[in-house]
Amino acid sequence: MANTTIITISCYLLATLLFLLPATASIHAQIKVTNNPADKLVAAINDNRTAHKSSSLYDNPGLACIALQYIKAYQGDCGAVGGPDAKKPPESQFAEVFAPSCGVKVSSLGPITGRFLGCETKYVHPPQAFSEILIRNQKSLDILYSKNHTQVGAAVTGTDGGSPYFWCVLFSSGKPNSTFTFEDGVAKISKPGCFSGANDECSGAYDWSPIRGTWLLATSVLVALGIALPL
Repeated sequence: MANTTIITISCYLLATLLFLLPATASIHAQIKVTNNPADKLVAAINDNRTAHKSSSLYDNPGLACIALQYIKAYQGDCGAVGGPDAKKPPESQFAEVFAPSCGVKVSSLGPITGRFLGCETKYVHPPQAFSEILIRNQKSLDILYSKNHTQVGAAVTGTDGGSPYFWCVLFSSGKPNSTFTFEDGVAKISKPGCFSGANDECSGAYDWSPIRGTWLLATSVLVALGIALPL
């Protein structure tokens, strides 16, 4: 009798978990977007702009992908970001390297009206990166609230999937939907890292998924069932 009860309860739990699996997958697909730190960085920028009576900026994925390539030009050299030894990639690389690497039409490149770049040895959450890494002085605020911007793109990445962590934001005065457009409608795969507006999450940033958790729980039920029943 006890064994029959255990079997009934366990089968009920397993059936319930399998029933919920498609819904869990759907939820996970939505979480991918909101879990992108580059998207959250753009949200912080637009929240601060609107609070300052400035217009919200269009999140352009093509511009954001180029921001990711901009980071990669530093090849993990955190010392080249800011300070007396600061370096900046040549402007020619936008057309010669960054755009082709993203699959962005070179003819659709627009003017860059501002940029933020930061590098830290430890990862911080987007709001903290915005307020403590990227916004450092009055010049930063002038760039943030500039009326010349119409669109923005942000990117976040680590070196080889780890420290140091780079944060980059590019602003442009180009027309949304007609500048920084992709050759085939979508960006080329540009991992590791992530960029805003891409409906994607940072590669390797979130190893734990709801789907894996569900399967683990289902497996645990089966293991418990095997232990509870005598051979």
